[in-house]
Amino acid sequence: MKVSYNWLKDYIDLADIPPAELAEKLTRSGVEVESVEARNKGVTGIVIGYVVAREKHPDADKLNVCQVDVGSEEKLQIVCGAPNVAAGQKVVVSVVGATLPGGLKIKKAKLRGVESQGMICSAKELGMNDKLLPKDQQEGIMVLSADAPVGQDAIFYLGLDDTILELGLTPNRSDCLSMMGVAYEVAAILGKKIELPSPSITEGGDSLEGKVQIKIAAPDHCTEYAARLISQVKLGPSPIWMQNRLMAAGIRPISNLVDITNYVMIELGQPLHAFDFSTVSNGTVVVRLAENGEKITTLDDVERTLDSDMLLITDGTKPIGIAGVMGGANSEVTSQTSTILLESAHFAGTSIRKTAKKLGLRSEASLRFEKEVDPQVVIQALDRAAQLMVELAGGTVSQGIVSEKIEPKDTVEIALRLERINGLLGTELTINQVEDIMNRLFFSFEKQQDTLHVSVPTRRQDITREVDLIEEVARLHGYDHIPTSLPLGASTRGSLTPFQKWVREIRGTLTRSGLYEVATYSFTNESILYDFASLSSETKGIPLSMPMSEERSHLRINLLPHLLQTAAYNNNRQNHDVGIFEMGRVFLSEEEQLTKLPNEHLHLAGLISGNWGENHWKSKAESVDFFVLKGVVESLLEDIGVGLVGYRGVQNLKGMHPGRTAEIFRGDDVIGYIGQVHPELQLKYDIKEAYVFNLDLGKLYGYVSEETVYQPLPKYPASSRDLSIVVDDQIDAGEVAATIKELGGQTLESVQLFDLYKGDRIGQNNKSMAFSLVYRNPEATLTDKEVNAVHEKIVEALANRYQAELRK
Repeated sequence: MKVSYNWLKDYIDLADIPPAELAEKLTRSGVEVESVEARNKGVTGIVIGYVVAREKHPDADKLNVCQVDVGSEEKLQIVCGAPNVAAGQKVVVSVVGATLPGGLKIKKAKLRGVESQGMICSAKELGMNDKLLPKDQQEGIMVLSADAPVGQDAIFYLGLDDTILELGLTPNRSDCLSMMGVAYEVAAILGKKIELPSPSITEGGDSLEGKVQIKIAAPDHCTEYAARLISQVKLGPSPIWMQNRLMAAGIRPISNLVDITNYVMIELGQPLHAFDFSTVSNGTVVVRLAENGEKITTLDDVERTLDSDMLLITDGTKPIGIAGVMGGANSEVTSQTSTILLESAHFAGTSIRKTAKKLGLRSEASLRFEKEVDPQVVIQALDRAAQLMVELAGGTVSQGIVSEKIEPKDTVEIALRLERINGLLGTELTINQVEDIMNRLFFSFEKQQDTLHVSVPTRRQDITREVDLIEEVARLHGYDHIPTSLPLGASTRGSLTPFQKWVREIRGTLTRSGLYEVATYSFTNESILYDFASLSSETKGIPLSMPMSEERSHLRINLLPHLLQTAAYNNNRQNHDVGIFEMGRVFLSEEEQLTKLPNEHLHLAGLISGNWGENHWKSKAESVDFFVLKGVVESLLEDIGVGLVGYRGVQNLKGMHPGRTAEIFRGDDVIGYIGQVHPELQLKYDIKEAYVFNLDLGKLYGYVSEETVYQPLPKYPASSRDLSIVVDDQIDAGEVAATIKELGGQTLESVQLFDLYKGDRIGQNNKSMAFSLVYRNPEATLTDKEVNAVHEKIVEALANRYQAELRK
């Protein structure tokens, strides 16, 4: 809402409050002023002139030499290049010594040998928004009305001595979408009186009885419809003072009749509409809902198709306007119009909002209706507009008003308790102070001891409860006057939960390992939904009832498909070395048709592709493989305190390479998997060879040890043995290592696989694994005999359990 400071002064005395100070007070009271902008952009020394004569420049085809009367003894000779300059015009003249926006100084000059003593100005040259001028004023110089007084300061004539306060209103403060509403607010803040327009109409025409009939056929959408008939109107331009005020409010003047309806809308907040009465069949107005597929051509010459939720103004046979949004072209006021039917109504905000949204047609009228206008202003606005049409369009108002009104809502009555006010605000206000605030708000009330029974005026439809009134008290008492105090009672120091700290550790470890975190949509599409195996038995995809697009039609059950899409996106932009991870929720259910909310699981997934590391003078980047990613995962698990996990090769895991994939398990729980993406999927996503891991963080967190265990440095020497065995190719090295560790007991300090061999020398379907075993007794030095005894026990057990043979 753009508020003209000069216009506001019509209703309230602001002599001692400059615009900037007023803006500060409004903002402090809860009505934010987004900007304070002077209409004058640095213009001085401009006056209204009269073009006495115009002749062609002797040496320039596009220049004219004008003799201009500016009210002084001598006429000024001004060379002007505007194509629309002509003798007999009233124009804006910047005389010698004047200043224009940007600091331009007007001096005497010679143009092609002819002296020029000033400049005839256009709107742009004056720093005005020419898009808000009447259409005939948007090109060339400004041509003023014939009654413009020659020699008067044009700054005042054009309203450039004004300041505009732009309000950033929240949806609940629709009362401030009018000058009257803003005046009430300012009066409450400053504690001043307010003078509002009081329409005075002389009804000189015939009675309306029998000429106009109104019927409301949709009472849920329209609670009041009133009309006046105004005859003998003459279409023309509105006076300059009205044009200035409309432009200050951001509205382009059109004609006196249209400008009057817009002026009253800005002044009182009630949108109006004028119909050409000759186009209204039998003088009948029926307010009804449209039929599905019904059409109307609106004032912007666009044919619009309606549905049964949209409210129409009709004449009983045809639609003549979309209620609260825009009138119909078939009832438009033109230069041939002599009698108008002036409408003022109260429409339901929800209905207007839905209509405007469906049609993509927002207007100043719909903006106000959808936020609910004051139902008590309907007749006042109608009379105010009729008064102005008599004064500015020569109209004659017929006797009476035709209206239909549904039973009005009851006045809101609220009990405002002093104890409750001070309890919520932490203040020590007295009942007299609260009374003063209610009086400043122009709220009527009855006092009963320390309680005020307040009648809320209809213009403040945002106030429905006691706490709303308490907020008004807080605003006008001053938020900066409310004392500050610490909360009472026990307080809790803010900190991260252990789980949140653990999640941060995961991010830190993976980023230090060289991976970048990504964030992808929780919504996916069915074509990639089941590309990878789930970490749960709950694998049903969950479709959205109202998807934003076909690409985002389901909730994801796995993080990996979107990581592959991210890798493909990078590859397509010449970034072939990709290392990424994502932590996010997946949504799992066993139901085909949901009867309860899906289960949410926090998962962690990662992907590497291309090269690992960078080319250096001493080393070269290497292609990624299974073991690079396994090293990243093992570093992660060690850092986050999960402890020792096992790996088990799998060949039928969906989406994964059958020979380069392993499950990750801890105890009896499978907590994730790691391996290469299946070549068919790599082809589907158009990516190079990629390796991924997928972990269930919920399961992992159950194995985290919160205790940190420290071990002293060893005092006694260790004894090392190498163990090379030949086993069946299907036996996992991890399983063998776990068995060795189990059999070695406390004497065995560590087991490390350091060699793996397959070939003809050890037979088909066999493999050789070599382990390095370190023995140590923390309490004494081990003897060879003690070490050999444990070592032989391990060899014998491996032979019995895995048919392992020592490799020679």
